[in-house]
Amino acid sequence: MTAEGCIFCKIVSKEAPASYVYEDDKVMAFMDTRPLNEGHTLVIPKGHYKTVYEVPEEEVAHLYKVVKRVALAVKKGVEAEGVSITQHNERAAGQDVFHVHVHVIPRYEGQKLPRFEELQEASRAKLDEVAAKLRKHI
Repeated sequence: MTAEGCIFCKIVSKEAPASYVYEDDKVMAFMDTRPLNEGHTLVIPKGHYKTVYEVPEEEVAHLYKVVKRVALAVKKGVEAEGVSITQHNERAAGQDVFHVHVHVIPRYEGQKLPRFEELQEASRAKLDEVAAKLRKHI
C-alpha cells in the first residue's frame, strides 16, 4: 500500500534517497534531512497510513518496538543525554508529511531546540555518516 507522490513511500520503494538506520519487512528508520540535532531519526511503517488512527494495532506495536531500539541506538550513537520521541497527527498538530512517522530526537541538558523554519538541510554525506554510527547500536 503506497500513495502516489508520498516522499516516504518513495523512500520505502528506494525511488528516493535516504540514509537508512534500520529496515525490516514492516518498518524503516532513516535520518531526518532537516535534523533538530545530529542523530534525528524518523521511524515509519512501510505501508502508507496518513495518521496513527489508521494503523492496525499490531503494526503500531511493532513500530514502537523499533522506535525503542532506534532510541537506544540514537542515545548511544551520538552520546545524547536524553531522547525525545514525538509523533504528530494532522496539520493542526504539526504534521507536514502525511505518512505516519515517529521522530526520535537526541537531546542535551540546557539545550533549546531551534524552530522548524530555522533548520538547515544536512548533506547526504553527513547523514550517511551519522546513520552508520547509529547502525552499530541497533
